[in-house]
Amino acid sequence: MTTADYLLLVIGMGLVTYLPRWLPLALLTRRQLPEWLVTWLEFVPAAILGALLAPALVATGEPRRLDLLRPELFAAMPTFIFAFKTRSFAGTVVVGMLAFWLIGLLV
Repeated sequence: MTTADYLLLVIGMGLVTYLPRWLPLALLTRRQLPEWLVTWLEFVPAAILGALLAPALVATGEPRRLDLLRPELFAAMPTFIFAFKTRSFAGTVVVGMLAFWLIGLLV
């Protein structure tokens, strides 16, 4: 590949990365969204986080199988309760790290 090819590749990757983020902001910033859509969109981050975390907390091995005795699951339970009650991000991180460390000492 030539230098021009690399430059075009970097510009193309930048556009592919930037446009999906910029386009919805540019199109929806000045519009009033329906209330049901706003409510639905508020659940998207929690759903994505749950989908990312659940397999790591309750499944192990290849192929994946259910394992409810994973230390990560035991550390996640007090962390989730703390986060739900306090809604403190920093406190949740500290509680999660402490819970994982303590469970690691016991297991």
